[in-house]
Amino acid sequence: MLHHVELYVSNLKKSTEFWGWLLEELGYELFQEWENGRSWKYSETYLVFVQTEDAYMDVPYHRKRTGLNHLSFHADSRKHVDQLTDQLKAKGISILYEDRHPFAGGENHYAVFFEDPDRMKVEVVAPD
Repeated sequence: MLHHVELYVSNLKKSTEFWGWLLEELGYELFQEWENGRSWKYSETYLVFVQTEDAYMDVPYHRKRTGLNHLSFHADSRKHVDQLTDQLKAKGISILYEDRHPFAGGENHYAVFFEDPDRMKVEVVAPD
């Protein structure tokens, strides 16, 4: 089991708004809160978001560079994916691969793909 993932973000306020809403929709609860970071926990696993120090802001994140490409989360159902998709659109968050949505991952893979404020790809996938 994964213990935790820690991500450095360019704007903690924007990331907290984005990730807080999404993670709470997926069943996570706010776990830790401090001046330069926040974390949300689900069961024994938690995700940490920390403000990047100014000295390290010169090279922005890009998912096609070496390192993390995207995070994928379980949805409860296809209906849950559809509800999240509607909420994302209402928040002005673009859906990736919209021309193939919700089957952008293949004909048996029902999911929504989008980006966080730093343009990290996020996926929420329904059970088979």
